[in-house]
Amino acid sequence: MNETPSSGTSGHAETARALATALGADEAMLAGALLDTLERLNMLVSVKEVASGRYVHANPRMAEVFGRTPDELIGAVDTDILDPAQATAVRSADQTLLVSSISTSGHQRIERDGQRREFSVTRIALPRSDGAPARHLLTVWAETTVENQREQQLQHALSQLEQQQQAAEMQRRELQDQALRDGPTGLYQRAHFDDQLRREVDLSSREHREFALVAIGRLLRGNTRAMDASCRLDEYHFAILLSGVGLATAHSRMEGLRRQCATQIVVLEGRDLGFTVSMGVASFPHTAHSEEELLRAAQKALAEARKRGGNHVTLASIRFELGSA
Repeated sequence: MNETPSSGTSGHAETARALATALGADEAMLAGALLDTLERLNMLVSVKEVASGRYVHANPRMAEVFGRTPDELIGAVDTDILDPAQATAVRSADQTLLVSSISTSGHQRIERDGQRREFSVTRIALPRSDGAPARHLLTVWAETTVENQREQQLQHALSQLEQQQQAAEMQRRELQDQALRDGPTGLYQRAHFDDQLRREVDLSSREHREFALVAIGRLLRGNTRAMDASCRLDEYHFAILLSGVGLATAHSRMEGLRRQCATQIVVLEGRDLGFTVSMGVASFPHTAHSEEELLRAAQKALAEARKRGGNHVTLASIRFELGSA
C-alpha cells in the first residue's frame, strides 16, 4: 500500500471554525453534517485512538467490511478483525500519518471469506482545540473494487486487441511475402528480385561498399543470410544477391555451396542421382556499374562455367578503366 502525504489540517480546521461562526452553527453540528454527508456518499468512516489503535467510531459501511456491526467494532483493534498481515499493513499506514503529522492518502486491500475488496483511503490526524498532539485519527475509505476491475478488464481487452492486430499484421505480411515468392521453390520471384537489386545498387553507391550477384544454373541449394535475396529467374536459372559481400568472399561462399551440392544424392523415380551446379559471380562496382551490366556480367560468367564442363564457379571479369591524362 502506498501512502501519499498531503497538506496539513490546521488550515481546514480554521476554515471550519470560521464557517461555523459565519453560519451561526455549532462546530459539533457542522461535524455531524459532514459525517452524514460522507455516509450518503457511501464512504466508510472510522475514528481510532492514536495510542491504542482502538475504534471509537465506525459507520455501518465501515463495520460491514469487517463483518461486524458498528457497536461490535467500537473498542476493537485491527488485530481483532483482520489477519496479522492485513492488520500490520493498516497499522503501518496509521503510524505513517502519526509520524508525519499530516493527512495522507493511499490504497488498502481487504480480503475476507475469499473476497478481495480495494479502497482509496484518506487518513487525517484530528487536531485538538488546545493545540496538544492529536489523540484521534479519522479515516475515510472509498471503495474502488468495481472501478479497478473495470480498469483491469479494459487493459486486458486492449492487450487482446493489440495481440489480434499484431497477428493480423503478421498474417498480412506473410500473405504479402507469399505473393512475392515462387510456389515450387519458395524463392522470390523475378520482379521482387529486381526491386532488391535496384535498392542494393543505390545503397552501395551511396555508402561506397560492395555487393555480389551469383547466377546459378540447374539447381539452388544451401542456406543464405536474412539480408540476402534468393530468386528464381526462370525454370532452370536462379540468382542470389549477397548484400555487403565482395567478389572474393562471394566466390568462397559459392565454392563451398558447390562442393556441398556435389556431395548430395537426389532420389528420382527410385534411382539415386547426384547433381552439380554451375555458378557465375559478379560484383558491384568492380565488375559492373549498373544493374543491367551486373546481370550480364553474372550471366556471362555462368556461361563460362558451363563451357568448362559445369560443376564450376566462375568469376566475372574485373573492369579496369584508364584514368584521364
